[in-house]
Amino acid sequence: MKKRIYVICLGLIGLVAGCTTTQKDPEPLELNLSISVADKWAEMTLNHLKVQQLKTPTYVSRSLGYIGLTMYETVVNGSVVYQSVAPQLNGLGTLPKPEKDKLYDWETSLNAGQAYIIKQMWQHAMAIDNKRLDSLENAIYAERNKAVTDTATLGRSKRYGLSIAKAIYEWSKTDGGHLGYLTNFDAKYVFPRTNTNWTPPLNGQSSVLLPMHAHWGKNRTFTSTNSQLPVPEMIPYSDDKNSAFFKDFKEVYDIQLALTQEQKEIANWWGDDPSDTFAPPGHSYSLALQILRLKKPTLFVAAQSFAKVGMSVADAFINCWKCKYTYHSVRPTPYIRRNINGAFVQYWPEPPFPAFASGHATQASSAAEALISIYGDNVTFDDMSHVGRPKDVFRNVEYKKRSFTSISQTAIECGISRLYGGIHTAQDNIVGLAEGKNIGANINALSWKK
Repeated sequence: MKKRIYVICLGLIGLVAGCTTTQKDPEPLELNLSISVADKWAEMTLNHLKVQQLKTPTYVSRSLGYIGLTMYETVVNGSVVYQSVAPQLNGLGTLPKPEKDKLYDWETSLNAGQAYIIKQMWQHAMAIDNKRLDSLENAIYAERNKAVTDTATLGRSKRYGLSIAKAIYEWSKTDGGHLGYLTNFDAKYVFPRTNTNWTPPLNGQSSVLLPMHAHWGKNRTFTSTNSQLPVPEMIPYSDDKNSAFFKDFKEVYDIQLALTQEQKEIANWWGDDPSDTFAPPGHSYSLALQILRLKKPTLFVAAQSFAKVGMSVADAFINCWKCKYTYHSVRPTPYIRRNINGAFVQYWPEPPFPAFASGHATQASSAAEALISIYGDNVTFDDMSHVGRPKDVFRNVEYKKRSFTSISQTAIECGISRLYGGIHTAQDNIVGLAEGKNIGANINALSWKK
């Protein structure tokens, strides 16, 4: 049985059989559209991210912001409940509108938009990676061709999806992070080289002894409200053993001396090293996909989920990086070696950027806030994001599923994982979680419904 197709009629969206009527309860109308296409493209996005070269958590977050927004905007005009958020975003303006009195197949629009925007976000992808994108696009288009026999509708829907994706891509080029994977490290950036500040680690995640994306905090956020958030205050540096600063680092040292197997597993699970995974913001996108599969919402809610999470983590990394390169704060290892134990070695390798605040905590909290606004917090689910990865033989850790009874638990566990890794203090984590909550709340505050 073919799915019903929606038609733009007299400024309203109604069923083909009654386009001039209105509905008091429009939600049931939206159940006719499958989330299958959204599901497939979200999974493809994550798989595509895993194999990309030169990726950083900063650039991955940016790409997910535009990919998620594109998914939402390519379908939202098929909804009687939801509306475009484009005019509310930071300088985007109004996107192309569907033609009135014309039929659209929204799954086809979504398909065309995702294929285009992912390729534009990752223009240096290998030919084999793009071939996988093409294969998925063609397979979905073939499915839609069977479900919707009107070739004019399919062609119109495909063109519409492309027009949305192209408009969003053109806007993305002006945000300060365009093709950011080509400028991951800035050799000309001058940062303070003192014992009280961060310096590139000799045995860290990166072999490049330079700060990563030092100017990322200057990029345009998706919402102007997030760019207006103040840089959070940091506890002043101190070597005094009675100071709050010293106690924070002493806590990291004590935790590292008595790491349990469970704590190691948590540190590994949320480590999300970009060289091996889809990076921390990809993990948040993965959580959105898994919750979507559990809850099975409408197509429009599914697309909204990825838009909210994508834009939340993108803004989270911009604000967090602004904070990092305001303070250039020291990481635990050099501080502990100078003030507590000269032979200290942290569990997890140090990333190539300053500590305060925690990027993991900030983005995880922003994503959780976005998902909670849609599904509520009390969601019991298993995070399967890294199940199947080879065992970390060096650390004797297997990647086993993590189980949660609420979405907020994911942010809390992601944040504390960095303490277990020995590369963040409690201050970095607590402030990151609080900032992420504010960032996600600003994305949620957009007028998503009519």
